[in-house]
Amino acid sequence: MEIIIPAIALGCLGLLFGLGLAVASKKFHVETDPKLEKVFEMLPGLNCGACGMAGCMGFAEGLVGGSCSISGCTVSTPETKAEIAKLLGIELEEKVKTVAVLHCNGGNKVKDRFQYQGLKHCTAAIQLQGGPKECAYGCLGFGTCADACPFGAISMREDGLPFVDEAKCTACGKCVAACPKNLFKIISTEKKYYVACSSHDMGKKVMQVCKVGCIGCMKCERSCPEQAIKVANSLATFDYEKCNNIGECLKVCPTHVIKKRGEQ
Repeated sequence: MEIIIPAIALGCLGLLFGLGLAVASKKFHVETDPKLEKVFEMLPGLNCGACGMAGCMGFAEGLVGGSCSISGCTVSTPETKAEIAKLLGIELEEKVKTVAVLHCNGGNKVKDRFQYQGLKHCTAAIQLQGGPKECAYGCLGFGTCADACPFGAISMREDGLPFVDEAKCTACGKCVAACPKNLFKIISTEKKYYVACSSHDMGKKVMQVCKVGCIGCMKCERSCPEQAIKVANSLATFDYEKCNNIGECLKVCPTHVIKKRGEQ
């Protein structure tokens, strides 16, 4: 009898709580837009954050609510984007593909100031006097960018530099955020050329530590008929609104620091 009464009491409490939960779930149930669920299912589900939203569900909510554009997802295929546009009854905006490029040409060609024996991670290495490389602006070569890329678009080459596979790159910006030296930039695939250097040192110092860096000679600037490239603070930079892919800058660069995209 001493056992039966507590058991009955517990059973009654369990039943009561169960009924309470059932009533609460029905009363506070939030209707889900069927379009939202369908859009979410169509998205890649990687939650890379390239769209600027908190994951794919956040982006799906933005699409259904009209606050996001389908072009904001750099991962979805054109076919998927077309399906989403058809489902939502909106016009699909055409967007030029963009990719990440590395503004460094040094790697193993740059001398080391000291032998680094710490954690093989760029963010960790930079804490020790800016890293072991003599070029204060250059790539440290530990592959933090490759580890950060969720699409396997970056791999480390034998020369100590990361290589971007443009076929896999979605321009999600993870490498941009991961690089402590700020060496990655996102550019349009309509633009062929870029400067593979980030050093603001004078030419003489550059040649002492990295013979494949920008020396600020201004030959590229003088050769460009569109005035699309300028040298400021000892470094050449492109104005991509003016650049028409003529390529004269590539021909005249004495240190070959101007590169053609996809030919790193």
